[in-house]
Formats: sequence, structure tokens, C-alpha cells
Amino acid sequence: MLDRYPREVKLVFKNFPLPKDRFARKAAGAALAANAQGKFWEFHNKLFESYRTINDAKIDDIARELSLDMEKFTRDMMSPVLQGLIARDVSNGRKIGVRGIPTVFINGKILRKRSLEGFQQMIEAELKKRK
Repeated sequence: MLDRYPREVKLVFKNFPLPKDRFARKAAGAALAANAQGKFWEFHNKLFESYRTINDAKIDDIARELSLDMEKFTRDMMSPVLQGLIARDVSNGRKIGVRGIPTVFINGKILRKRSLEGFQQMIEAELKKRK
């Protein structure tokens, strides 16, 4: 959709680590720490590829695999500012009705039909409202 609507669609990613997953918050912090080194999406994608086996060692393995500066990565991952961003995202998510992940919103409305066709239909409907 980003390729199809480069001027109309913007992707905004928010964190919503599930409390029942004991590594979710750490994984969210790790992805944001990777972002400080320009590797957010690479880290994010590797986390999701191995979401069933995430633990401390796996998070560190991904960071090393992406050639991150490990000292900076570890420091950034635990920074109060970064942890505050995650807490803010969770709080905002709860306020707008996020119950699980992934949850997709288009112009503030939850996307129910999560297929390529569903995305396109909802985006087209929102774009028509602007005319």
C-alpha cells in the first residue's frame, strides 16, 4: 500500500508488548535501540521471524547478526526515555481499544478485513472522503 499510495499513506508503528509474553517488552526496547543505529525494521523483522523462540540470548544474537554496537545497543535498550516511549504507546493503545497485535488503524478506524483487498478498500474509502 505504501508503494501504491506513496503520497497518501503513511505508516506509523506503535509498540504494544503483550504483558503475558515475558520477553515482549524487552523485544520492543531492543527494536527501538536498534532504531538508534538505523536498523529498526531489520531488527523488527527478525524478531517476528523467530517470535516463538525470543529470549535474552536471541535478542542479543539478532543484534550481533545486524552488526550493532553492542554497548550502545544495551545502554539504549534500557534507557528511561526509550522505556517511556513504550509505556506511552501501550497507554495510548489501551485508550483506543487495542487488545492484541497486530492491530491496524486507518485514519483512526480499526481495519477489520486484514487482507490486501481489505487494506485497499478502506484506504480508497478514506481517500474518497477527502475529495
